[in-house]
Amino acid sequence: MEILLLAFIGTFFAAALTVPAGFGLSTMLTPIVLLIMGPHEAVAVVAVVHAAHNAGKFIALRDSVDFSAFRRYGVWLVFGSIAGALLQNRVQQEPLLALIGAFLIILPILTLSESWTGYRIPEANDRFGGLGSGFMGGLSGHQGALRAMFLTRRLPDKMSYAATASVLALCVDLSRVPVYILSRPEEIYQHLQLTAVLVISALIGVRAGKKWLESLKSAWVNKMVMSGIIASGVFYIYMALH
Repeated sequence: MEILLLAFIGTFFAAALTVPAGFGLSTMLTPIVLLIMGPHEAVAVVAVVHAAHNAGKFIALRDSVDFSAFRRYGVWLVFGSIAGALLQNRVQQEPLLALIGAFLIILPILTLSESWTGYRIPEANDRFGGLGSGFMGGLSGHQGALRAMFLTRRLPDKMSYAATASVLALCVDLSRVPVYILSRPEEIYQHLQLTAVLVISALIGVRAGKKWLESLKSAWVNKMVMSGIIASGVFYIYMALH
C-alpha cells in the first residue's frame, strides 16, 4: 500500500511537470516502478501509463498541434519505435544510452553557438531525430529528450511545442505498447491494478500541468526544455556506466 501511494504521488508530480517540458515522464517514473517489478515489465507498464498521459495531453492541447511538424516526425517515430520494441530483449541498452546521452549534452551546446556561428541543423535531419527518438522509446522508454532536441528548434511557441510533442509521443506509445503486450501478456496482466492507479494519477497530473503551462512564458519553457535535455543526457550516461 505504501509503495502504491508513493507511485501515485510520484506519477502525479511527474505528469504535471512534464506537460510543459514535453518529455521526462518515463525517466522519472521508471525508477519508482522498478521498486515493484523487473526492468522489462517496468518498461511495459510505464509505456501504458505514458500512452494514457500523452493521450490526455493531446485531448487537452489538441487545438495547438502543429500538424506539419507531426507529418515530418510521425512516420519515422513509428518505424523506430516498432524496431526498438522488437529488439528490447535482444540488444544491450547501455552502449546506446551512453551514445544518446553524449548527443544530448553536445547538441544544446551547439545550439547555443548558433548565435555566433550562424549554423542551424537542417530540417531534413528531422527524420533522423524522429527515427532515433522512436527507436530509443521502443527499446528503453527514453524517447522524449532526443525528440525535444529537434522539436523545440522548430516550434518556439510553448503551446504548439507541448501539444505536438504529446501527439508524437502518443504515436510511439501506440506502436510499442502492442508489441510489449504480445511479448509478455502474463507479466503485464499481473500488474493491472498498479497500472490503473498510475494511469489515473497521470491523467490528474495532466490537468495540473496544463494550468502551469499556461502561466509560464515561452522563454522559460525553452530554458526548462534545454536544461532537461542536458540533465537527461547526464542521466543516460550514468545509467550506461552503472
